[in-house]
Amino acid sequence: MTRKRGAHRQDAPAAVAERPEPGAVAAPARLASGRRALIVAAVIALAGLVAIGWLLPGEQRGRGSPEHTAVAAPVTGLPTASYVGGAVCASCHPEQHAAASGSHHDRAMAEASESTVLGNFANAQFTHRGVTSTFFRRDGRYFVRTDGPDGRLADFEIRYTFGFTPLQQYLVPFPDGRLQALGIAWDSRPKGEGGQRWFHLYGERKLRPGDPLHWTGIDQVWNYQCADCHSTNLRKNYDPSTNRYATTWTDIKVGCEACHGPGSNHVAWARKEGDWQRFADRGLTIALDERLGVSWSIDPRTGNAVRSKSRESSREIETCARCHARRGQFSDRWHAGDRFADGFRASLIEPGLYYADGQMRDEVYNYASLLASRMHAAGVTCSDCHDPHSQKLRAPGSAVCGQCHAPDKFAVAAHHHHREGSPGAECPACHMPTTTYMVVDPRHDHSFSIPRPDRSVRLGVPNACTRCHDDRKPEWAADALRSWYPQPKPGFQTFADVFVDADRGAPGAARRLAGIVDDAQQSAIARASALRRLGSDLGPATLPAIGRALADADPLVRAAAAEALGAGDEETRLRWLPPLLGDPVREVRMNAARALAGPAESRLAAGDRAKFGQALAEYVEAEKFNADRPEGRTNLGNLHAARGQYDEAIAAYGSALELDPAFVIAAVNLADLYRTLGQEQRAEATLRAAIARDPQSAEVRFALGLSLVRQKRSREALEAFAEAVRLAPGNPHYAYVQAVALAESGQAGRAIDILDRALTSHPDDRELLLALAQLRYARGQREQAAAHLRHLATLAPDDPDLARMLETIRAAPLR
Repeated sequence: MTRKRGAHRQDAPAAVAERPEPGAVAAPARLASGRRALIVAAVIALAGLVAIGWLLPGEQRGRGSPEHTAVAAPVTGLPTASYVGGAVCASCHPEQHAAASGSHHDRAMAEASESTVLGNFANAQFTHRGVTSTFFRRDGRYFVRTDGPDGRLADFEIRYTFGFTPLQQYLVPFPDGRLQALGIAWDSRPKGEGGQRWFHLYGERKLRPGDPLHWTGIDQVWNYQCADCHSTNLRKNYDPSTNRYATTWTDIKVGCEACHGPGSNHVAWARKEGDWQRFADRGLTIALDERLGVSWSIDPRTGNAVRSKSRESSREIETCARCHARRGQFSDRWHAGDRFADGFRASLIEPGLYYADGQMRDEVYNYASLLASRMHAAGVTCSDCHDPHSQKLRAPGSAVCGQCHAPDKFAVAAHHHHREGSPGAECPACHMPTTTYMVVDPRHDHSFSIPRPDRSVRLGVPNACTRCHDDRKPEWAADALRSWYPQPKPGFQTFADVFVDADRGAPGAARRLAGIVDDAQQSAIARASALRRLGSDLGPATLPAIGRALADADPLVRAAAAEALGAGDEETRLRWLPPLLGDPVREVRMNAARALAGPAESRLAAGDRAKFGQALAEYVEAEKFNADRPEGRTNLGNLHAARGQYDEAIAAYGSALELDPAFVIAAVNLADLYRTLGQEQRAEATLRAAIARDPQSAEVRFALGLSLVRQKRSREALEAFAEAVRLAPGNPHYAYVQAVALAESGQAGRAIDILDRALTSHPDDRELLLALAQLRYARGQREQAAAHLRHLATLAPDDPDLARMLETIRAAPLR
């Protein structure tokens, strides 16, 4: 089972190292509470993308992905297409069926049988962290004896296989309709490559029952985590009132209709049944014809190919993106032919998921990296390189690249500087380096970038050279490339430096992010990722660019702009967001409605209120679709809290904790709601209960410290803050609050020491700089205080308060 496709904050397998990224994820935001506040609000973190044009009156389109050119609209009175199953398709398309047989799609999931099970079930034993599991057969069925949800060894039947190479996982049914993915998988590679063995997907990590990542835990539920991408016409059918699933599918595997859409109308057209003559596009829900009549011609001057005509649609890429993107899902009614962002929200290029230059970091699949690539900008689609039925490359190895990049120019030592025939001479070695996931599964990066070891030196991102030459430093590789290419090309991912600076809060980063948003030559996903970062820095220098992005041609950009404005004040949101309530793309509408929910909604113009109600209903439906996850329930709690529906919010937070007691965000948000209601003792009790469940949560310790401050229990609060800093030493805000609390308790010297240490790792953090300036000024250290303020002024040049503070310091008499 692979990680659920979704956006930060947000997506775990049987094979993830962290909590999963659900379709909707509670993402904390600070609210004012005394000096600083607590985590409360959440954003939906589903994931979505691409490609239909929309224009606000008087605005101009920006550069984005080609429009999503839909198949002809259904004719009134014709039946809605339904799924018929792959066997029906095979009766008329034997060649395509034969090509798909035995492919990854064909073997994505299957009932456990002699022909599908690859693992050793001949009483094979595997011991991991003190638990010995035994794989065996009984009465022709497959079983594993391993630790169950109560920690005791028990026999569990293996009902389904999941995948087949380079590893195969196994699914176990539970009485409530769940299928749980074992954390022990079979390495199906040949023995000479280290395979033909059982192994644990989490290495040496000990996972006890009750841990969400234990094979019986909530993060290993097939119905949510992976079902949608391994079967066709998957309907999750989760009932929150009983916490049970009744999941169904048409084909247990990835069948024809997963990519071609429901086929009943096409079958009727082919058989000339009913009103077949009235069906447009042969009754198909999607026309995967973007390559029809298209050719690529290599320009002899550059050695690179040019498409015979521009790609005018994103249909094919969006169809593949459903399962080859890190994304969150908010509907299972989506089918091929629908806009991607009407059912999914794509993850953006953000810390933890991707490196700042768009290279994959976490298990993010291919979509976002491809969107940020030069190949995508040139019009390349997935099937230019991959046969969609067999999933094999259209030509082996570097030959697939040679379709568009002249081998006599690029497949030569003068270009790649490696020995002919060596692994380093292959195009993917430099332009598509691999990262291994799930212990044994190397996957190629699809950003198609040029090697930039100089960025490794400067920005800390990986590079293809030292991935292979791992005994060398990036400086060595950078020197080698400079000697080979004295006038190097910058590559396509020119946003990398800005993203690194923005992520560390460097001076001028917000203006440069706004520049990326306005740059029509940047990819849509780079611009959307810049907008995501601007949500924490709304101001005169950035709002105009965000406002223009609201009218962008690409819904990925519009959705990110709406999300960014959600962090603005009420006036800002009311000024910019109402037009998006009628956007043609669901993700954009939902982002706008969620941002306006609360006091702002009562001030909407009469014409916007109905649209708001409809869009907010879509948001609520999306969260209810993910009610089998604590994130979905917590997001509903956040919405109720924002709208003043406090009883409903308390109930939603409580249900999230009932579903997953380890989901601390729900506990923190519930505690903060109790604070809002003046019930501080209930807030403290909620947080202490969360600490009992998860003693290693820095977030809960920090929230407890704030609660104790409000109760004027300073000594206990300092202990809680110190523990939060110990558990999360890289969080500068925790250090800031601890220092402020120490200063207020008369320990200014110790507070300065803590701030100085934190500033070493976060030299541009504004809270740290301002606190140090204030504390040092109070202690008579005028020059040091002024230096901090001057640095702050470079970070926030439009802040008049900083200039006044500097003038105050200069005018103050010496002590």
